[in-house]
Amino acid sequence: MLPIIDAHHHIWDLAANRHPWLQEEPPIPFRYGDTRALRRNYLPADLRRDAARQNVIATVYMEAEHDPADPLRETRWVHEVAAREGLPNAMAGAAFLDRADAAEVIRAQAAMPLVRSLRHKPKSVARAGDYDPAHRIPGSLRCPAWRAGYRHLADSGLHFELQTPWWHLPDALELARDFPGTLIILNHLGLPADRSAEGLAAWREAMARLAKAPNLRVKLSGCCVPGRRWTPELQAPVVLEAIRLFGAERCMVASNFPVDGLLASYDEIMDGMRAIIAGLPEADQRRILAGTAAETYRIAL
Repeated sequence: MLPIIDAHHHIWDLAANRHPWLQEEPPIPFRYGDTRALRRNYLPADLRRDAARQNVIATVYMEAEHDPADPLRETRWVHEVAAREGLPNAMAGAAFLDRADAAEVIRAQAAMPLVRSLRHKPKSVARAGDYDPAHRIPGSLRCPAWRAGYRHLADSGLHFELQTPWWHLPDALELARDFPGTLIILNHLGLPADRSAEGLAAWREAMARLAKAPNLRVKLSGCCVPGRRWTPELQAPVVLEAIRLFGAERCMVASNFPVDGLLASYDEIMDGMRAIIAGLPEADQRRILAGTAAETYRIAL
């Protein structure tokens, strides 16, 4: 079984840390539905149990929307866990790019040994039909204050983790071109939840344009469809199209666990990914399963 680097997962201890999206009532609206099933501790032992069959050789922690008042506290906690448990091997921290302390937080995150990238989910519109590139929504990819904070990433050497729906990918392409020194890692395939012929065609067009920017990588993850179980048949069209557009050298698998555990087991996701890419050359499979993530997050194999 070829080795895997899980390039995007979470851990949390709800007794030790505060995650408003998980703990507050009522639950926030979420693309997969009710999040109450996630209100339990999820620690390295739980991830290792879920991934026991998969030959996972390293992992990358993704910030889990910890208390926004202190994004560095989450980073310090993850370092303590990694020192004790042996994972994660790298991480993406949080920074709020439109806040006055953005530059200070970015510098502090960059000084942490495991931090390779940062995430701040930009504001977006809920539907493709509502997207208007002329609108500069506060906190969005086109927001001047947000972009002013983003500018500091280039000096820090950190990558940016972008989670936004595909209809905002024209903004992402502009961002990539305006700041070519910062690597953007698109989370969750641009969230292609609409699997109608029209929805897939629009997603494909947006991804094809984005692929023209060389400073882009794509995570083959987080592509669950609400109300439907994760299957290779459901996911192959978006996974294989992303690989075709970006190439194996710019694509990496990830579990998004435990969040995607709402609709799939760890084995269903990773066995499914292996099945989807089984027809590719072994060198490409190795890149997608581990090589791209190792290179991107500077993980020694």
